[in-house]
Amino acid sequence: MSDDSRRVSLLLGLLFGLAGMGSSSAAVAVPLISDDFAITAGQATWTISLYTLMLAVTTAVYGRVSDLVGIRLPLMVGTGLMTAGAVLAAAAPTFEVLLLARLVQGAGAAAVPTLGVAVLNGRYSGAVRGLALGRLAGVAAAVSCLGPLVGGLVEHAFGWRAVMALPILGLLVLPLLWPALTREGTGARLDLLGAVLVALTAAGVVLLVQSPSTGLVVAIAGVLLLALGAPATVAWVRRRPHGFLPVSVVRNSTVVRSAAAAAAVPSAWFALLVAVPAVLVADGWEPWQVGVLLLPSALIALVVPRIAGPAITRVGPSWAIAGGAVTAVVALALASVGAATTSAPVLGGAVLLVTVAFGTAQPAMTSAVADAVEADVRGVALGVATLVFLVGGSVGSAVVGGLGDPIGIDRALLVLGVLPLVGLGVLAPQLRPGRAAPLPEGASVATTPTMSTGSSICCRKERCV
Repeated sequence: MSDDSRRVSLLLGLLFGLAGMGSSSAAVAVPLISDDFAITAGQATWTISLYTLMLAVTTAVYGRVSDLVGIRLPLMVGTGLMTAGAVLAAAAPTFEVLLLARLVQGAGAAAVPTLGVAVLNGRYSGAVRGLALGRLAGVAAAVSCLGPLVGGLVEHAFGWRAVMALPILGLLVLPLLWPALTREGTGARLDLLGAVLVALTAAGVVLLVQSPSTGLVVAIAGVLLLALGAPATVAWVRRRPHGFLPVSVVRNSTVVRSAAAAAAVPSAWFALLVAVPAVLVADGWEPWQVGVLLLPSALIALVVPRIAGPAITRVGPSWAIAGGAVTAVVALALASVGAATTSAPVLGGAVLLVTVAFGTAQPAMTSAVADAVEADVRGVALGVATLVFLVGGSVGSAVVGGLGDPIGIDRALLVLGVLPLVGLGVLAPQLRPGRAAPLPEGASVATTPTMSTGSSICCRKERCV
């Protein structure tokens, strides 16, 4: 790997990891936010759910914007929004302002994974590009998975508001990357209305899931958004078959099944990201101690990509997704036991398992989707799949936040365990003989880096949506 590609991929990985800290470090502060604003733990969980929801929806938008104007401007805007959201969150006088800040922060952070991968795809090729993407993934995983520990230490020294400000460090990285960013676009158009309709529909799902802990008004809002947004989205897709959700992609059964099944894995990850600190802090643990407990997951996150790639090539993407879903079920069951007995070792083991599941299912989903579509819509398909994948993460934190207070966190985790089982059912047709053949010998796994809090999209040189 050349010095240039090493430097650029390292800086992008660092920026990527800092964006990931927006949720991983904030999760340890949820119990403290609950106490400070005199709200329930379920309500405080909105700081994670809304961040992840905005990350999901705007990830795809940044890809299309970069088609219009190149990478430099949208990455600068995204980093600026991430920083502004972090500052506002740190200074938020009320919980409502904090939620607004987290929405802004999530909308900005989404630019980093999307455009970071686009930089490497456009700047390098062949083996150099593969090594650069691998370095980006490793650095991003290590930094973002260190979020609970860093967040705990910062909270211990300066309070939870300082934890919210951690993504500000991204401003120090951007100037170093500036020369590597392009300003040229391809002239593709952005289907803004399509993006808004998808966002409203996804928001309806999250509001509805989290409503048991937040009241009837939230439930009604969720039902209305879902009831109005879903048919409006369908109608718009029919009217604009090449828009934000292209018909050729949403009618592709492999894309839909792979994304839906894989989305159950981030739902488990984000659920544990919220549940483990909530259980242990309530038992008297300090947030930094929770971070130490979760430190092995950072090491696992570095190792998993090296193992997952050959495994996906050997068994095929669909079976790898299925393996991730099964592992997620086991992790949630184990975490439920750990939450019921307040067993730190059991909870730590559950996080390790779900980290393995995440690191396997995400690249497997990417490979399955990339292989299932033509090159001219590959970027669009990966964008749609990643949107579904990250919405799953938002649902996971919402389930713990919504059901944790009424029925207990241990039972909420068991309820969430149904999602990976449903995902396996959806994926079943692709697991039949002849439907999930392993990748050809020598074929590359179309991985994109993950941040253990979400993932990134983009795609070689095809347009992203």
